[in-house]
Amino acid sequence: MAKSQRVLWRQVCGLAAVQGAIALTWVIYNLYLVELLTQQGFPKPLAATLLIIENILGALMEPLMGSLSDQTQHWMGSRFPQVALGMILAAIAFMAIPIVAIGGGAALRQVLPVVLVAWALAMTVFRSPALSLLGRYAFESDLPQAAAVLTLVGGAAGAMAPLANQFILSLGAGTVFAIGSGVLLVAAGVLQKMNPNRSLHSKITSQPAIEAKPLSWINLSLVFGVGMTTALGFRLVLQMVPSLLKTQIQPSMVTLITGLIFITLVVAALPCGALAVRLGNRQGMGLGLAILVMTCGLMLVVQNSVQAILLAIALGIGLTLLSNGTLPYALSMVPPSKGGLGTGTYFSGGAVALSLLGTATQRGLLSPTGGLLISMASFAIAALLLSAKPLSHG
Repeated sequence: MAKSQRVLWRQVCGLAAVQGAIALTWVIYNLYLVELLTQQGFPKPLAATLLIIENILGALMEPLMGSLSDQTQHWMGSRFPQVALGMILAAIAFMAIPIVAIGGGAALRQVLPVVLVAWALAMTVFRSPALSLLGRYAFESDLPQAAAVLTLVGGAAGAMAPLANQFILSLGAGTVFAIGSGVLLVAAGVLQKMNPNRSLHSKITSQPAIEAKPLSWINLSLVFGVGMTTALGFRLVLQMVPSLLKTQIQPSMVTLITGLIFITLVVAALPCGALAVRLGNRQGMGLGLAILVMTCGLMLVVQNSVQAILLAIALGIGLTLLSNGTLPYALSMVPPSKGGLGTGTYFSGGAVALSLLGTATQRGLLSPTGGLLISMASFAIAALLLSAKPLSHG
């Protein structure tokens, strides 16, 4: 079979638009959260508390919504109705945030925290169902290359946080949230235009037999564990590296070096995807985890900007190999008919990790050095979980 027939690139690009919209709206949300709350008289620590609550609820909702989309796929032949509904609800809730915070009366503004949580919950309605579609668009061995497109777009959107935060803040909440809401709707339209229901696997005669195989709860536990450890390590790297570098190099260079991690994610996404296809997804993820463990350790002893730049590039490459592999890994651990549940379980593990991290950060329990040591341990545990032999589902 020709290479071009092993990946449905139009559908993958439609899914990348959704991934980009998810990443962009979360960048906007995190940049404005504290400002919107404090402007309305809420205490600054409430922002961290809301993020913890959102992650706890997300840990429950992600697998639930993913499983619901599996049932929708079974009964209706498509996950897209749930994806479209979720994106429309999220767009409405996202636009409601500045309306309530800025344009509402005093009484209406008091429900701002409720609106913020409602938006985060609306995002869980479609994220797992949408991203689980990746499993339909490529054969398993080619999934890392397909996922690389999502990494590229998500990394480009994520780079706006360190590199364009002042520009985004200068536009004002009303304008930026309107843009984010519009991007969500446009992404839903792009995905719909790309015929999201198309699948390579419909041509595989053995597919019904594969679908009938039972779900392994051991496999789901491994997916949850990998999701938890990789998310914890990923977030700690992005959170602690800037704080650590401020004590090691010129502060003016810190933002540039942090942005370089995201730039590397974008530049390395496709080459790392191709490498993972050649090596195998687990081997590609394992290589990425090994790079991350070593690089986080070396980051603790950085002495100048040149060293920091080289390590930032290495971190970007390691995170790229890991990011390209996570969705393919989750999808490979469940039967094709349970792709939504597998994806949702992976995101659930990540949400648990972020809620624990948020609690530790809020209580001042983490130093930059301690945070990077924990990230090293998290990546090492992820590698161990990744090496565990899954139970076959077909």
